[in-house]
Amino acid sequence: MNAVICATGTYVPERRMSNHEFEEYLDTSDEWIVSHTGIRYRHIAADDQAASDLATEAAKKALHRAEIDPAELDMILLATATPDFVGFPGTACIVQDNLGAKNAAAMDLVAGCTGFIYGLETAKGFISSGFAKKVLLIGAEVLSRHVNWQDRNTCVLFGDGAGAAILCADEGPAERGVLYSYIRSLGSGARLLERTAGGSRFPYKQGETDPNDLLLKMDGRKVYNFAVSSLVETIDHLLDYHDLSVDDIKYIIPHQANLRIIEAAAKRKKIPLDRFYVNIQEFANTSAATIPIALAELQGKHMLQEGDLLIAIGFGAGLTYGGNLIRW
Repeated sequence: MNAVICATGTYVPERRMSNHEFEEYLDTSDEWIVSHTGIRYRHIAADDQAASDLATEAAKKALHRAEIDPAELDMILLATATPDFVGFPGTACIVQDNLGAKNAAAMDLVAGCTGFIYGLETAKGFISSGFAKKVLLIGAEVLSRHVNWQDRNTCVLFGDGAGAAILCADEGPAERGVLYSYIRSLGSGARLLERTAGGSRFPYKQGETDPNDLLLKMDGRKVYNFAVSSLVETIDHLLDYHDLSVDDIKYIIPHQANLRIIEAAAKRKKIPLDRFYVNIQEFANTSAATIPIALAELQGKHMLQEGDLLIAIGFGAGLTYGGNLIRW
């Protein structure tokens, strides 16, 4: 049973924040941000928008494109590092109610920026087992609530957004959809990217917890090195395992964390940069949403043809990393 991506959708908040806004209060510049990251803009959620709101809008677009009624969904999977609530209730359940998907199970996936990659293999598993025929997979983030806007090394990197994909069971003889996944973790680097306080390890204590411990922290250099090496490792594995060359791949869709990471991996692998689909200049790093936003853009721009081979690659907090080989 094939798990085919039959439709995608995306939503980003209306507010579009340029690098120049940082110049007003931080010792940085548009030129520095672009030269070091490739980012020019990011979209910022309104005060009354949470992850479930962005996810719901992206899902509605995917359902409309697929001409699927929400009641037909068997499962909703939501990859996010910025849920509406800490721990419970699950944000996927809120989306299920928003959509009126009365027959769908719902659960969150927590795998950092690799969440959508993990989610594709999870959705495939539900479909291959016969449990589900239609699975809605969403990556949604409101990272603007969790960055330290005074930390110039991190606040310029992140944005808000959501992307969705509907995976459908396909009994056709040709192999299509999610063909193979390579997913891994490196827990020894778990604390290279974290929000320290607020969980059971370091619970929030009134008058004791440093407010900055509730915000995102990152060891930029170590995360950069991990990201480049994981990109290269994943490309190598997906190509070698299937005896493919880069020429067989229409697009590599990497997690949009930093353009310099993508450039370094491309140089190391001697892959032309135009083989990577990149939109970080507009959306910045939206964590689990970057890959589905890119997929939705590719579909919306009619840049994909049936039979195209794609590689999607994620890497991020956990540490987690991996990729999927997809036939469109």
